[in-house]
Amino acid sequence: MSSLKSSDIRAGKVHVLVVDDEPDIIELICYNLLREGFVVTSAKNGNECLARVNQDIPDLIILDVMMPVMDGFETCRRLKADNATRDIPIIFLTARSGERDEIKGLDLGADDYVTKPISPRRLVARVKTSLRRLEHIGNDQEVLRVGSMVVDRGRYSIHYEDQELSLPRKEFELLAYMATRVGKVLSREVLLSQIWGSDVIVLDRTVDVHISKLREKLGKYGLLIDTIKGVGYRLRE
Repeated sequence: MSSLKSSDIRAGKVHVLVVDDEPDIIELICYNLLREGFVVTSAKNGNECLARVNQDIPDLIILDVMMPVMDGFETCRRLKADNATRDIPIIFLTARSGERDEIKGLDLGADDYVTKPISPRRLVARVKTSLRRLEHIGNDQEVLRVGSMVVDRGRYSIHYEDQELSLPRKEFELLAYMATRVGKVLSREVLLSQIWGSDVIVLDRTVDVHISKLREKLGKYGLLIDTIKGVGYRLRE
């Protein structure tokens, strides 16, 4: 589960993926989200959406329903069936205004359902509302589970089955933060800001050293930290 802060949006750290087969719609939505400080990427169908998410998990997806290759409902179903992507907020975007389709979308796990024609300001407001809900959930979540490992942020404890794993404070905080975003690629800059703070001067190499130590300790428990060359790191089961 992502743990978002209002400051993340202002700092341009929140990634929104826009999926629609109409180039004009993508251009309109992306333009307005970029103006609000979001990081924005796009895809033109469900298959392309899943491929992009596999490379970099976004914080929120705006997903058109009526698309070729794979429609929005099936795309949503697959995202919600995957542990790495099931908690991503999804806003359906569609020309369909029937109650049955809206209920189907919400039953699949979507957070919201917006009909075309689009009001850019209204859509941006709905995006922010969904992210605020996610922020609240993330802040309240003290106990995180990644595979068979349990990370208790309130007690600074880590358990794997019947074993307790002891970590220095910064390594624990780094693991706990990455555990809120399993499968998401996190840049060194984001990790430095979240763990060490923006007012503390440390080198990128500091993150590399801590990641190296975590990787060595977690490998035997089945948790892997991938290095994404030129981008950052990703925790996965």
